[in-house]
Amino acid sequence: MPYSARAAALLLTIAVATVASRTDAQVPTTSKGEVAHPDPIYANDLRLGMRKLWVSNAIWMREYIVNTIGADLSLDAASKRLAKSQDDIGRAFAPFYGAETGSKVTTLLRQHTSLVKEMIEASMAKNTAKLTEADKRWRANADSITTLLSTVNPTNWPMATIQPVLAGGINLTIAETNARLKQDYNADVETFDTILAQSLKLADMFSEGIIKQ
Repeated sequence: MPYSARAAALLLTIAVATVASRTDAQVPTTSKGEVAHPDPIYANDLRLGMRKLWVSNAIWMREYIVNTIGADLSLDAASKRLAKSQDDIGRAFAPFYGAETGSKVTTLLRQHTSLVKEMIEASMAKNTAKLTEADKRWRANADSITTLLSTVNPTNWPMATIQPVLAGGINLTIAETNARLKQDYNADVETFDTILAQSLKLADMFSEGIIKQ
């Protein structure tokens, strides 16, 4: 297993282990009268599961970026694993908002990945016009994700709340990619740490929104 993949697996293990005890304590199992509290959506499992999904997506997006820039032979495997992660995220929304919504989430995330590749290729070719155009479509793609999720849960995911979070993720991915292209590996690693934290924030926003709704 390449070093980057081993490091990714370790990061995922650490992230999940770190949050497990916290999420277990967040939902009471009894009411004030000591009567069993029904939890039809298994809130603890939802919180932890959503965190695992978005951290995994961040890790495999990083692998995809690194392998694309380095023309690594493991790019195809990383690409397939990233696609699986995006399938899993779409399926996570489906029980609450329907299979069509889940499928749309996956499709938009796949488009997101394709545009990342276009931007990397344009940057490496120093094609400013192509880079600008791909960046515009990338941000429009993120807006489509925001609009879709805000539509299905407008009270808990209003545009004004979730758009800055998704936009922040985009800017971090750009910073990570640029640092990697410049071979500034310290900045690359530091940015990825921030991306992991942002992924947990995003996951919590989605799980809490579902629970409240």
